[in-house]
Amino acid sequence: MDDGSTASVSSSPGGDPPPWRPHTRPPRPGQETLEQTLAGVRSKIYPRSVSGIFARWRIAFVFLTQLIFYGLPWLQWNGRQAVLFDLGARKFYLFGLVLWPQDVVYLAVLLVISALALFLFTAVAGRLFCGYACPQTVYTEIFMWIERKIEGDRIARIRLDESPWSWRKARIKVTKHALWIALAWWTGSTFIGYFAPIRELGHELFTLQLGPWQWFWMLFYGFATWGNAGFMRESVCKYMCPYARFQSVMVDPDTFVVTYDKRRGDPRGGRSRKIDHKAAGLGDCVDCSLCVQVCPTGIDIREGLQYMCIGCGACIDACEQVMDKMQYPSGLIRYTSERAMLDGLSTQSARSHLLRPRVLIYGTLILGLAVAFVVSLALRNPLRVDVIRDRGALGREVAGGMIENVYRLQIINTSDSPMRLRLSADGMPGLAVLAGQSGSDVVEVEAAANKLVPMVIRAPAGAEPGAHAITLRARAHDQENRSIETDEAASFYVPD
Repeated sequence: MDDGSTASVSSSPGGDPPPWRPHTRPPRPGQETLEQTLAGVRSKIYPRSVSGIFARWRIAFVFLTQLIFYGLPWLQWNGRQAVLFDLGARKFYLFGLVLWPQDVVYLAVLLVISALALFLFTAVAGRLFCGYACPQTVYTEIFMWIERKIEGDRIARIRLDESPWSWRKARIKVTKHALWIALAWWTGSTFIGYFAPIRELGHELFTLQLGPWQWFWMLFYGFATWGNAGFMRESVCKYMCPYARFQSVMVDPDTFVVTYDKRRGDPRGGRSRKIDHKAAGLGDCVDCSLCVQVCPTGIDIREGLQYMCIGCGACIDACEQVMDKMQYPSGLIRYTSERAMLDGLSTQSARSHLLRPRVLIYGTLILGLAVAFVVSLALRNPLRVDVIRDRGALGREVAGGMIENVYRLQIINTSDSPMRLRLSADGMPGLAVLAGQSGSDVVEVEAAANKLVPMVIRAPAGAEPGAHAITLRARAHDQENRSIETDEAASFYVPD
């Protein structure tokens, strides 16, 4: 955590504290003014690097999320891209699953499960998603790592920004932004690789043959990554993210959140390790402000839980290192609940309150929807048939004493393998089905294909005039020789 720099603690001209000390606002009655809010938005935060268990968790999630994001488009499944949202063909490929616009209900269920999971995580441990898996947090961590490698840690970056422009400063800034833009461009290119075959996109990109919409979304997503992770950073979490605003309604006294133990830590103050701070009337907090310096949103956790806290645990790692150096007990800043802090509950007792009604309800709903989702996909019929009557010819007599009706048959094969369909019709005696140009009752449908086939149904003359309800039946077998069958209602018209 030590950045190897030294700095004076004397005040800067004008009486303001130097930038490497936390800026403490004087107490003010009422709400902050607009000018104060805008000043907070404009002020740049220089988070200090920190190591510890929660920092390692954040690094692990950075690698995991980016491995999934950058790696999924390159996976192959049965000769095609494993994950592909082909908007032009209106097909979503998810490994062996092919979803069509008619399957929008599955997307809706997935969104509901994701929302409930977010509610569950928040009810249990606050903004876990924000601190470890949110794209804004992940890319900010990556961009800050590049920034530290190029410009140095906190104090070095502050001094660089405050120094006048020179060739050295320009070289450092250009190098940093060149790496940022390269990463943002790679991110934007990968993003459009989810909507068009990425192997073809690579060739089209280097030959500058991308379409206008592909160029737009690649540049837009890349620019958003560069701007949000490189410049806006904590402002997205503090002022733009709606989740930060409504999380308070999902947090209750039993939710585990990053908490400063005020009864143990106050009164704060500097001291030597050799003195008995209890006898001196001091708490365990040495007022080093490292918890503020490492915070990516620049808050002071010692002032209590705030909506700007993303629950990343950086302040816990910083405080644990200070407690180790001072040989004090750990846990001055820790994940715990408000009830445990007020009632003095042990960690085990506080965890026993996690399984409360709202958590059980969220968990039950997620489990029920997940089981229903999986069962529905497993029992899903991969064959869909729509019968469209030709309105121009309701019914006509043909040679051989037969009555003929003309239809168009729309067949959708949602499976990942071709199908050979055999067609038949019931509802009237002697019905015969002739499909396609060959006039056969067998239709070949390619894998994940939508096929429109002309079809004729004939019946012997002599039936009662008018419309008769019939059923068109399509039968096939999958690769495992399991029978696939679907019935579609239609009508057969017999002229006078």
